[in-house]
Amino acid sequence: MTLFFSSFILAIAFCAPPGVITAETVRRGAARGFLPALYVQFGSLVGDTTWAIIALTGLAFIVQNNIAKIVLSLIGIVLMLKLAWDALKDARLGKELTTSSSVSERGDFNIGALLSLGNPMNIVFWTGLGTTVFASISGRPEPAHFAIFFAGFLFGAIVWCFIMAGLVAWGRKFLTPNFFRVINLVCGLALGYFALQLGWKLLQNLA
Repeated sequence: MTLFFSSFILAIAFCAPPGVITAETVRRGAARGFLPALYVQFGSLVGDTTWAIIALTGLAFIVQNNIAKIVLSLIGIVLMLKLAWDALKDARLGKELTTSSSVSERGDFNIGALLSLGNPMNIVFWTGLGTTVFASISGRPEPAHFAIFFAGFLFGAIVWCFIMAGLVAWGRKFLTPNFFRVINLVCGLALGYFALQLGWKLLQNLA
């Protein structure tokens, strides 16, 4: 139970800080409500669990390969810049709030998955904090420990998906068209910043 609770808290700590997933969740959720925000969050779990499995099965060296890191980082950078451009364009044109789904749930889910998968820096989290949790286990960790850790993390991440989507949907009723333009502007600038930050980290690692 201690390991499960630790991994649950670790998942909240991993998902809660503002980042590219949060920015896109807020932008889509503010425009179209609870479900689009939830699907973006669910999509991000694809990347989170993929990086977790890679790290926990000892395959981190694959992602640490320079070629793999460059390819994944470039995909993430291009995607973030595209989303930043869309957000800034919506801010400039004053795109209206809508209750209809002009973009499919599959599209929301795919965006969340691609944004998460396109950030190989997540492996740093898993090889760092994830390893720290296992270091607290007396003796040699067994397969059951890994299963409990993964289950706790996944449960915590799913809980956060609903919390985040719920907060965005609740805040949506206070939005005005002008405030929605501000949200698009802020999210667009944030997405652009995260793209530049990922590019800078890539250049530093290659230097």
